[in-house]
Amino acid sequence: MRLSPSLSALCLLSLALASGVSDRALAACGGNFGGFVAGLRDEAVRRGHDAGAARNFFAGVRQDPAVIRADRAQGVFQRDFIDFARRLISRSRLDNGQRNAGRYSAVFDEIERRYGVSRGVLLAFWALETDFGAVQGDFNTRDALVTLAHDCRRPELFRPQIFSALTLYERGDFDPARTTGAWAGEIGQVQMLPADILENGVDGDGDGHVRLKASAPDALMSAGRMLKGLGWRANEPWLQEIVIPGNLDWAETGLDHGKRVSDWARLGVRPRSGSLGPGNLRASVLLPMGRNGPAFLAYPNFRVFFEWNQSLVYVTTAAYLATRFEGAPIFDPRAPDPGLAGAEMKALQRKLVGRGHDVGGVDGILGEKTREAVQKEQIRLGFPADSWPTRALLDRL
Repeated sequence: MRLSPSLSALCLLSLALASGVSDRALAACGGNFGGFVAGLRDEAVRRGHDAGAARNFFAGVRQDPAVIRADRAQGVFQRDFIDFARRLISRSRLDNGQRNAGRYSAVFDEIERRYGVSRGVLLAFWALETDFGAVQGDFNTRDALVTLAHDCRRPELFRPQIFSALTLYERGDFDPARTTGAWAGEIGQVQMLPADILENGVDGDGDGHVRLKASAPDALMSAGRMLKGLGWRANEPWLQEIVIPGNLDWAETGLDHGKRVSDWARLGVRPRSGSLGPGNLRASVLLPMGRNGPAFLAYPNFRVFFEWNQSLVYVTTAAYLATRFEGAPIFDPRAPDPGLAGAEMKALQRKLVGRGHDVGGVDGILGEKTREAVQKEQIRLGFPADSWPTRALLDRL
């Protein structure tokens, strides 16, 4: 389900460079797989790992073509928010979340006390990542990481994770032959990468080990600590459904624009339920399907979700699900204009690139960079600048 590992490429690159790995070593990829693995083993020893441990860790490693296929096939993120959210959020999933909230109430209380992360947020990640631990992935984690590091698409992301997994192995918390997880190397009930586990792993059940696959307390406590480290702000909201006036300046909407909540209120923005967040907080009006679709106010904590996953549709769904676990109503779908999908979205992205915009790649996915480019072109062409691409905009471009 994950579009990308939890840390950005830049963060992992910085982490690796801080460990003394050269740019050249980080860029190494491709070529003979056996020779590549031998290079990893030698590098592990240079990093200070025990030679015997490194030999045992890499023994039997194999290239997994299924990992590459999974990396290339992420069409699920091409769906729009309404479709994506309805597919992932079911009555059964909501009920299971409430049962787990009760079962682990003391754990959630401790997480809120230590890290200030609301239980709804953790329940949402737990639900979407592994269906509360039921579906954690069956890819061999070591093989997945080595395969992705050998592949030349994003080696700088995955190479450092191999050595973090080796460290976990030396601590007795990783079995290179048997540890399994997602295709991108994430492990456990909330799907964390080895480097994240090293930095944020918490022994939540007191057994002396951090076991994110078998122990829900370990997984939840570790996720709470990680979110705090990524910038989570205690006792603040993250996302709230709103009702917007028809005369709002659409060019001021989008995650790259923000105002104080009190200023949005003066412009006629109001909550669909409850009350708006503190007036001095900055927030953005998020229209995932344009001015005629669902509308949300995204608070500073919403940005933290992007450190877990880079897909806007996934992040918005996760953040919205977190509000549902805490009592929010089902969102109002309203009546969004028909959008673009598949070949049309790629055609739009190519036209945007041709006009000098950075859309983050022609992949058919309406990500934040594509939305920002769409809004700029909507302003230029006199369209309502709500960041939602339509066939009319594609035709004009």
